[in-house]
Amino acid sequence: MNLRQSKLYTEDLETTLAHAVDIEKLYGKKVLITGATGTIGSFAADALIHLNQKVKANIRVLLAGRSVEKLQNQFGNHDNVKYLPYDLNAPIEFDEAIDYVIHAAGNAHPAAFNGDPVGTIVGNIDSTHRLLEYMKNHGGKRCLYVSSGEVYGQGDISLDAFDETYSGYLDILSARSCYPLSKRMTENLCVSYWKQYDIESVIVRPCHTYGPFMTPSDNRAHTQFLHNALSGEDVVMKSAGTQMRSYNYVADCVAGLLTVLVNGNVGEAYNLANPKVRVTIAEFAEKIATAEECKVIFDNPTEADVANRSPIPKQILATGKLESLGWQPAFSIDLGIRHTLDILKEM
Repeated sequence: MNLRQSKLYTEDLETTLAHAVDIEKLYGKKVLITGATGTIGSFAADALIHLNQKVKANIRVLLAGRSVEKLQNQFGNHDNVKYLPYDLNAPIEFDEAIDYVIHAAGNAHPAAFNGDPVGTIVGNIDSTHRLLEYMKNHGGKRCLYVSSGEVYGQGDISLDAFDETYSGYLDILSARSCYPLSKRMTENLCVSYWKQYDIESVIVRPCHTYGPFMTPSDNRAHTQFLHNALSGEDVVMKSAGTQMRSYNYVADCVAGLLTVLVNGNVGEAYNLANPKVRVTIAEFAEKIATAEECKVIFDNPTEADVANRSPIPKQILATGKLESLGWQPAFSIDLGIRHTLDILKEM
């Protein structure tokens, strides 16, 4: 699915590039993106491809994924773009000079956490170790690791928001903790490579990020709500949806990510969230239903639905650190949802 055929999607890419601070620092550089077919990685890839076409930035865009054919079909043929075979669980087979890495690959949906907790842990840690070793041996300059807001765990709900210094409770004896605990460990691995081998690392912790590219395996609640609405159905909830969340449209997320890539302080983490979008899961569902003039209905959860639930009652991320780099969001929750739905309707 080539989203760049959508005029609205292209406009969103333009907005991202306009809000990515000092993006020109990437001109003439070689940028490797893993997870290039995921929600965040695919938008970042399209943004850099669009930048090359717009201003001849001469960025060498290296897109890595399990299927080169799938990458080719999704992004097409472009000068300065190369597709590389890449598997989280296998040694790196390509041999390319790189300056920057955006490591966005990994399991990011609850079904994977519960169905394959071992693979989730090993995939996060081992893949990052191999990439950092690759950078050490190939003169890589900086690695941006895409972590998660889940690293904050079950935090103090009396706090207004969790800043980058906060650390909440995670049950280390729960297999469901495989994702946030391995993300924490991998963050430390990145920082350790900087300390020991002088490989620059920066970390981003995205909140719940939505947008027009959704993988078939993604069973997160907000993705299912969007699928319901686009199918002409009512939005189905399997719980009361009282958990508070930060949400962010992918165009704002990637603008923040690119800002941190070139301007973030080495060895530090940055939350990626929209400071104006703090709603419950139920309120997010209502926003989608309102946009498509349908209803929110409730259905009994299956055992799998219950198992996939996050135990985190509140995940509101502070954004002052990211904003101090000059980043500001461009999309309200209503506009982000409207763009997501309209772009997918064009496809």
